[in-house]
Amino acid sequence: MSRFFEVVRRDLRLALRQGSDSLMVVTFFVLTVVLFPFGIGPEVGILERVSAGVLWVTALLASMLSLDRLFQADYEDGSLELLVLTPTSLMVVVMGKVLAHWLTTGLPLLVAAPILAVLLHMNSDGFTVLMLTMLLGTPVLSLIGAIGAALVLGARRGGVLVSLLILPLYVPVLIFGVGAIDAAVQGLSAEPHLLILGAMLAACLPLAPWATSAALRQALE
Repeated sequence: MSRFFEVVRRDLRLALRQGSDSLMVVTFFVLTVVLFPFGIGPEVGILERVSAGVLWVTALLASMLSLDRLFQADYEDGSLELLVLTPTSLMVVVMGKVLAHWLTTGLPLLVAAPILAVLLHMNSDGFTVLMLTMLLGTPVLSLIGAIGAALVLGARRGGVLVSLLILPLYVPVLIFGVGAIDAAVQGLSAEPHLLILGAMLAACLPLAPWATSAALRQALE
């Protein structure tokens, strides 16, 4: 566990020192959502109806912006090879890097989402469920994204390739995230959608680091 927290602290320190990735993710999220009322009109009914979809699609796209840098910097300076050679399990290292990625991208999206939901006139019944879906869904995005980032490590145009690889895997998260909010707004139970999101997170926690570790070893061979 000490090694896990060392990796988290290291990546957080590097992310805060650079700051560009986290700022780019939040800025993209905010600006894209703000543009929607200009594009589809200021009608409250229309904005309320599309608010859940707009927030989730934008959050999904924003989370992909920094994925190609998840392992790339360590790969280029040789740090990744040293991490692989350490006695610590590579899965622990991967989990630490994924957590740091979520803290610098997913968490800011989680904080910004309710503010933007007000801008889109989301029904107040959907606010709590919006936060719950973001809390369950954004870690899944980071875990799945880590697999894609590891698979394209060292490839040219890695950012484009990782998007093509993981977008189909992001679709279930999008469907059940939006579905939970819509159910809450319509007075129905959002519990089935939240349980499925929770099951996705529970499945990704052990499987995604294992798959990512295998992809990293393959990239370094």
